[in-house]
Amino acid sequence: MSRTLADLVEMWCASSFPAPHPSSVKIMKAIRAWLLVFVIGLVLSGVTAFPLVTEVRVLTDVLHAVPAPDALVAWIDRVREGLEATGTNYPFIAYGTDWLAFAHLMIAIAFWGPWRDPVRNIWVIEWGMICCLAIIPLALIAGPIRELPWWWLLIDMSFGVFGIIPLIVVRRLIKRMATDSARSVPNVDVGV
Repeated sequence: MSRTLADLVEMWCASSFPAPHPSSVKIMKAIRAWLLVFVIGLVLSGVTAFPLVTEVRVLTDVLHAVPAPDALVAWIDRVREGLEATGTNYPFIAYGTDWLAFAHLMIAIAFWGPWRDPVRNIWVIEWGMICCLAIIPLALIAGPIRELPWWWLLIDMSFGVFGIIPLIVVRRLIKRMATDSARSVPNVDVGV
């Protein structure tokens, strides 16, 4: 059986660039939806780290206007006092939180890789999962050193706990997509 060059090119293209399987399209949509949730969380965490003094002022006004636990009100008042004193006397210290905000935004950009090619960039998802887990020992070690109340550490650790959930879902979806793709790629002999 004689094959033309066009036949060989068509077979090579079919094996190298298979049409997406309908289930792969659904999986990709789900991956992107969960990634969007995670990235929005990172961006919000980053953007809100810039105007800390303003945010804490608003928060203290709200906490003094509504019924709130005394320990929470006292802690937020102390945070406001510390941020205002630091901003007045040592404004350059806030540059550290500017870098924190910047880091959150840059980490969010790293998830562009899995958005484009989840199977190839699954390592970004796994790295993000490690980062989420690492929040817990950081909070447990640095929190007491920095004299944070124990209940605030729980809030900080919740970012890791809730952050890892969409990443676990995304990782499972990527594994399923990789398995489906491996099954759908035909083994084509181009006869060369």
